[in-house]
Amino acid sequence: MGDVAAKIKIMPESVETDLLGLKEKLITVIPAGAQLHGDIVEEPIAFGLKALIVTLIVNDEEGGTEPAEEAFAKVSGVENVQVLEAYRI
Repeated sequence: MGDVAAKIKIMPESVETDLLGLKEKLITVIPAGAQLHGDIVEEPIAFGLKALIVTLIVNDEEGGTEPAEEAFAKVSGVENVQVLEAYRI
């Protein structure tokens, strides 16, 4: 089996959410078997709201990104989590 690069969009609860603190929390909950690839990028959405884009390298096995999605969704300050792209590397 190979690896998969997954780009995941994380929406904060509000404009007032501390994005720097949220980034630090997200890094600490990355599950075993997943690895952060590059920096966590801020993407402007609207009216001052910014999403965080996280790129992870995960194993190419069933449910590959699910542990990371579930871990991110449990972080305080996260409104929702969505996989934008996933491709084999």
